[in-house]
Amino acid sequence: MIKKIYLLLILFLIVLLPTSILKIANSPTEDNKPSFSINLLGERPYGNLFIKKLNLNEDFYSIDSPQNTVEKHVTIIKEANFPNLLVLAAHSGEGNIAYFENLDNLKVNDEVIISHNNKKYHYYVKEIWEEKKDGYINLNRDTNNQLVLTTCSPNHNGYQLVINCIEKESN
Repeated sequence: MIKKIYLLLILFLIVLLPTSILKIANSPTEDNKPSFSINLLGERPYGNLFIKKLNLNEDFYSIDSPQNTVEKHVTIIKEANFPNLLVLAAHSGEGNIAYFENLDNLKVNDEVIISHNNKKYHYYVKEIWEEKKDGYINLNRDTNNQLVLTTCSPNHNGYQLVINCIEKESN
């Protein structure tokens, strides 16, 4: 009888989940408390994006993963020998997948944290700009490790918001 109840409970949870990801606990947080996510298909996140100012704490998946899509998650659009360069994109606007809804609230010197392989990479916002959305981001490479966040401009149709971040320390 108990086995039937557990089976029904598991089936009930699977049916109610909006995606194929079951969060067992919160993703890694700035206070370094251990936690993890489990994908029902067995795939673990590649990393986590944490922006305290925006109350954003979201996992992202490797560039070749079927989970790496803006329709589901924060998405890697360019990874050049991480941590040298990482470009992440997500939807803005409204809805449960608009992870970058408030990205335009970031200011120069705000902190952004990437967790990857049990290591945290701390970045600060160096530059913010908008440019025409044409499939490219015009970016000057920095000598430090670089993180770029991008989404559609909340102010101008046909433009994208670009947040260029530089690593300040790792632990």
